[in-house]
Amino acid sequence: MKKVRTGIGKSFHEGINWMRLLKKFPDDTTDEKWFAQQRWKGTPKCPHCGSINIQCGAKHDSSMPYRCRTCRRRFSVRIGTVMEDTKLGYQVWAMAMHILTTGIKGASSMKLHGDLGVTQKTAWFLAYRIRETWEKYQNLYLGPVEVDETYIGGKEKNKHEHKKLKEGRGAVGKTTVAGAKDRATNKVEAKVIKDTASKTLTTFVSDTTKQGSVKGL
Repeated sequence: MKKVRTGIGKSFHEGINWMRLLKKFPDDTTDEKWFAQQRWKGTPKCPHCGSINIQCGAKHDSSMPYRCRTCRRRFSVRIGTVMEDTKLGYQVWAMAMHILTTGIKGASSMKLHGDLGVTQKTAWFLAYRIRETWEKYQNLYLGPVEVDETYIGGKEKNKHEHKKLKEGRGAVGKTTVAGAKDRATNKVEAKVIKDTASKTLTTFVSDTTKQGSVKGL
């Protein structure tokens, strides 16, 4: 956004104004389509299994208009985003993102409360969710990224008899931990995961690396 000096010594930010913004995001239906286009570029993808075999426009459930033909689960553009598990309209989210993005010195929850006509508690929630998402994606690794998993815990044979699970060897009784290392910065991200299934590991990778990042060999 370009900063322009006026003739009377004041400055303003040149960009989309409120009239243009309202024309671009006039209602929840239009805004939902815009969010879907930004996320999927015209090809909806199941956030649960990654399939693109999707049925769109479920009339009997407007809150979950997409149905995955592969895993048979329903979803909306909200799932897996900052808007998940909320009932706030798409227009409110779009306007809040605009206000927080374009504010010269940021925007307080009181400003969002006044500009959007929502409660101060809701405004605080909006600001918190959006800023938390910014911080998360600013810290994603660009790569090359090394990803692996390991098992942490004592050996079954070394445990006291009453603590032995007696369910076999290997990873029995150990905690599974996935790790990602960014070669460029040497930063490491580690997280306890429930299992080493493809879906679990794929989710960990997408949560720690930027889209298009390179896998280290």
